[in-house]
Amino acid sequence: METTEHHPNDIPLNEMFRDQKDDMQRVFYAGFGPRFVAYLIDLIVIWGVNSIVTRPILRLLNLEEAKLWINMFSAANITTSIIFFLYFILMTKFFRATLGKMILGLSVESLNDQPLTNGQIIFRECIGRYISMALLGLPYLVVAFTKRHQGIHDLFADTSVIKNKFKRLNDSIEDSE
Repeated sequence: METTEHHPNDIPLNEMFRDQKDDMQRVFYAGFGPRFVAYLIDLIVIWGVNSIVTRPILRLLNLEEAKLWINMFSAANITTSIIFFLYFILMTKFFRATLGKMILGLSVESLNDQPLTNGQIIFRECIGRYISMALLGLPYLVVAFTKRHQGIHDLFADTSVIKNKFKRLNDSIEDSE
């Protein structure tokens, strides 16, 4: 009677990946650290745009001190907020990444195997960010504890941020199921 022993090398590669999928996805998706650094880079870019473009225009139009009722509704705060949200919305729409994400080799991906929709982008970059900022940024910490390193804004929009160097490998694992 012949007996066969299975060695770990005998397991098909797809099956091995499937068994370790959760652990591997923690590597494929960008965690809290890289996303935080990308966000800091983005804030520097937004600060630069506001310093070089927005503030001089407000000064030129004599709107530096203009406000509606309270300082929170000043022309400077309103234009800064518009620049902030437009930056994230437009960069994600056209490039699937902000400059900070591009520098770190990250991109925003839809988890439903479709291109990002306008609704996902608006919900993620506008509504989700607003909610997270209104709660003092604490919802961003969720990134450190979810399987696909999703923030609250990602969970709302069914998106995540993936490391570009692992995108093809992750796609092939998803397709093998």
